[in-house]
Amino acid sequence: MKAKNLAALCTVVALFSSQAALADINVGVSLSSTGPGAALGIPEKNAIPFLPALVAGEKINYIVLDDATDPSAATKNARKLVSEQKVDLLLGSSVTPASLAIAEVAVESRTPQISAAPINLPPEKNVWVFRTPQHNNVMAGAVVGDMKSKGVKTLGFIGYSDAYGEDWLVAMKPLLKSAGIKFTTIERFNRTDTSVSGQVLKIIASRPDAVLVVASGSPAALPQTAFKERGFKGVIYQTHAAANPAFLKVAGAAAEGTIMPIGPVVVVDQITDSHPSKVLGMQFVEDYESMYGAGSFSSFAGHVFDAGQLIEAAALVALESARPGTPEFRKALRDALENNKSVVGVHGVFNMTAEDHFGMDDRGRVLIQVENGGYKLLPM
Repeated sequence: MKAKNLAALCTVVALFSSQAALADINVGVSLSSTGPGAALGIPEKNAIPFLPALVAGEKINYIVLDDATDPSAATKNARKLVSEQKVDLLLGSSVTPASLAIAEVAVESRTPQISAAPINLPPEKNVWVFRTPQHNNVMAGAVVGDMKSKGVKTLGFIGYSDAYGEDWLVAMKPLLKSAGIKFTTIERFNRTDTSVSGQVLKIIASRPDAVLVVASGSPAALPQTAFKERGFKGVIYQTHAAANPAFLKVAGAAAEGTIMPIGPVVVVDQITDSHPSKVLGMQFVEDYESMYGAGSFSSFAGHVFDAGQLIEAAALVALESARPGTPEFRKALRDALENNKSVVGVHGVFNMTAEDHFGMDDRGRVLIQVENGGYKLLPM
């Protein structure tokens, strides 16, 4: 009898131990901490220690993998995280192609994903995918508004020959048409290219008033320096993917005067005290630079930090109806993410809807200009 009771007790203890393990919320993270996207992925990975560790008493585990800026590796990571680690949510990747690869696994496995890249998807694939970066349309609006104010009439374009370059081109075309601005030429380059001389010479020969470079991290410095070396005198615009220390370091003096849209956290000390992201942004930048050194902060760290804000808000709701580690919890988490309202991040305020899985409005953008190796806030 005692043996039977002991066996029963052991069974109960084992059951409770199993349930405790299942109660942990597991987040699978795939970021580009090596490869061409490392300037994005490294600060994003550095932000992981600042993400919520507990939600409503439930522990959150972050399982972090490197996809080396390779969509194939990102796919393998996502499949491993879903099948072996049984994650409740996928976070990543850093660049558009790798994030799109993860999205395929997210949709297939019905696992919510928060992308740190501003990917666009058709409605049927968008259901399970959310983003923390601002939609390119939001940022493009700020760029075109500045062009109008400066009297720009013609624009040269050079961007990545992938989805990020294409998405920006799609976002810009209707805005430019409304503003009466025309493209003089459209050129492309690869993330791993070491020269863009031919493309830059074609653009300069078309004599545009300004140029838009659509690239990210240190590769964004390649066309930037090429334009300066060849004496281009017009305004050079970059996108929010170029606003990081790696771009400034590689471009050096050639970056001076460049204008780009970016989330307010990049110049959090310059934005108005009434901005909803001011207090949180100031604290995050202080904490990040205390850990990694003065001047180390990058906007990309903010995208992963904001993912943590969204996860925390959604998990509080999802835990009311389901337990982590189950399909029911993944569905509840997805539903809660889609209904997140007034979630304050360091880049702005998120209000998700079924139609908008970016959730950011104009409070998520400012315009900056490179000045003396730093960023100066511009009026909008």
